[in-house]
Amino acid sequence: MRLGIILLAALVCLGAACSGADLEHQIDALVDSNGAPGRGSIGIHVVDAATGKTIYRRNEDKLLLPASSMKLFTAALALLRLGPEYRFTTRVTLENSGSLVLSGSGDPSISGRVFPYQKGAAPGPRLQAIEDLADQTVAAGIHRVDGDIVGDDGLYPWAPYAPSWTQDDALREFGAPVSALTVSDNVVALSIRPGSRPGELAEVSVEPALEYYAIDNRLVTVAHAAEANVRMSRPAGSRELQLWGSIPVGHAAIEEETAIDDPALYAAEALYDALVRRGVAITGRARAKHRSATNDYQRPEGTLVASRVSPPLDQLLQTMEKVSQNLYAELILREVGLQTHHAGTREAGLDELASLLAEIGAPRDEARIEDGSGLSRNTLVAPRLMTRLLVYLQASRYRDTWISLLPVGGEDGTLQHRLCCVTEAGGIRAKTGSLSRALALSGYADSKSRGRLAFAILVNNFSAPASEVRSWIDKIASTLLE
Repeated sequence: MRLGIILLAALVCLGAACSGADLEHQIDALVDSNGAPGRGSIGIHVVDAATGKTIYRRNEDKLLLPASSMKLFTAALALLRLGPEYRFTTRVTLENSGSLVLSGSGDPSISGRVFPYQKGAAPGPRLQAIEDLADQTVAAGIHRVDGDIVGDDGLYPWAPYAPSWTQDDALREFGAPVSALTVSDNVVALSIRPGSRPGELAEVSVEPALEYYAIDNRLVTVAHAAEANVRMSRPAGSRELQLWGSIPVGHAAIEEETAIDDPALYAAEALYDALVRRGVAITGRARAKHRSATNDYQRPEGTLVASRVSPPLDQLLQTMEKVSQNLYAELILREVGLQTHHAGTREAGLDELASLLAEIGAPRDEARIEDGSGLSRNTLVAPRLMTRLLVYLQASRYRDTWISLLPVGGEDGTLQHRLCCVTEAGGIRAKTGSLSRALALSGYADSKSRGRLAFAILVNNFSAPASEVRSWIDKIASTLLE
């Protein structure tokens, strides 16, 4: 009789219920261990991607910082509201006043990036699109401009930073200001090389080589044994980059990127420079044209002389998700607001996102969202909301496109060096998230025994090193593949 009970239990354990129980015990063992989470706040939710049935839960309704996994919401919103073939058109207009106006359309792709996304693809020249517009302008017969070169980003009201973005964010590439006229991801690259002997100033070069920032270079070359210590700041409201610290003799070049404070002005100066090099005489100067939210946008009146059409939206979203590009998310959020509420603002985009969340049945208390990228420290979501979104998109008409946007474990994007062993079933496709004391991973795991699972793992306020917490998250994600 005892043997029969044991055999019956074994047969039961061949079913999904026992398999689910095993998974629950495995994840519980990882969560309850005295390891990487470092007494942080943990939220986990795992569901069957086809049915939405919960397979594992741990604080699934707790509001936590999603960091860049917030981009899942922005991508879903754009895909559903704008469609994968949506494109942006940037225009150059010779106004009746004589000025030449470069009108921003919210296009994030005016850069050297390669589209569609290709792992390891070398970028092209950062200002190639501006060079192409200059070629078109000259080909249209413009050899003299009796006015200014105007960078017009008025399609979206000038509000470059979301709430709770910090001053340090604004200096760095990940906090580049949001402008409807965006060029080179609104950043410039600095290359810093040591001098030939101690005591000399370091050599600093800028790419693109456009005279926009004045550089106060106080970086000193020091002896071989020292470590590099490069510091950078930009006084508020200035166009001066201050560099100080030290770099050892023989040290490899240090590459840094810093944000452009006024992208529309930078774009105007880039076009001005390109036209002058082509022999165009310009009587005026390069300047920016912004607008506040209280003023209506006025399109330039005159003759269209050049234009550029962006790659389709699905390619832009793929780059946004694969490399976790914050500026793309903020621009695309505003474009959704423009097309659905006739206002290219962060607030209009978030209003439409709230409508989408209501459509998928999400309670209002499962999120507090302030931006589209997840850089805001005030943006909070529940893991259960993440999986709800993932299940909804899995069943949408854009399912295949949606899945193709996500980084693949061990293959590309922000997961290229994580979750390295992709299974025959498909492995992990997920969006990462990383802020100070906030890590996240949300997406799909193709389980050998359970089919496709949707999951969200969010960890906040941990005391352990981020590398340990990230490894712990990956262990949980890997468990889902079994």
